[in-house]
Amino acid sequence: MDLILRIAGIGIIVAILHLVLSKSGREEQAMMVSLVGVVVVLMIVAREIYKLFETVKDLFSF
Repeated sequence: MDLILRIAGIGIIVAILHLVLSKSGREEQAMMVSLVGVVVVLMIVAREIYKLFETVKDLFSF
């Protein structure tokens, strides 16, 4: 549940920043903010998948 709330929070912040920047005419910065948000979320998800694989490996190793 914590992971979903973190990703949703990042998404909301990125969406607000993108909207504000695009309304002020800074399309390039808005796109960069969106790109950075996607990269941050992918890093969080990759870390959680790594933890899952480590847990499964520990579970099945004797």
